[in-house]
Amino acid sequence: MNRFTEAAVSPLALTENRQSEVLMRIRHTLFALPLLGLVLAACGATAGQATTNGATTTVPTVKVSQTAVGQVLADQTGRTLYAFTKDKDKPAACDADCVAVWPVMAGKAAAGDGVTASLLGEAKESDSLTQVTYKGWPLYYYVGDSVPGDVNGTGIDTAWFPLSPDGSLLKTQP
Repeated sequence: MNRFTEAAVSPLALTENRQSEVLMRIRHTLFALPLLGLVLAACGATAGQATTNGATTTVPTVKVSQTAVGQVLADQTGRTLYAFTKDKDKPAACDADCVAVWPVMAGKAAAGDGVTASLLGEAKESDSLTQVTYKGWPLYYYVGDSVPGDVNGTGIDTAWFPLSPDGSLLKTQP
């Protein structure tokens, strides 16, 4: 009997180690589901732009959105964009574990309502990844924000803050 059929036969028959393993897998799955939803929402909710061959590409947009901490930068769906204070002296200081919780806004973005187009830029992180920047700050999402206007990432580790339309960090707590 393998560990999967063992669990299906009788959860009470699991050893303490197996119970811990099953609980850990459930926790990981529950943590990953909202992340998957956010990734799918971000991928599917971007504006389309026709290319010369008729294909459609996605172009993220940065706009200003009203939140509990004031006006902040957000994507086209209203999801808050954050800056990482450790990026100030070392762009893209967010490593792979960090990016799992703070996904980057990738690509080249268009300026939306309230955004100064000249402050938008991009940072080449690798041969295949370009990250959107605003006034030099690489932009990130927070997986803990579940609806447009959420600012749940504000102040985490005293290093993550939404950006105001002028490109300054908003350190006000919601």
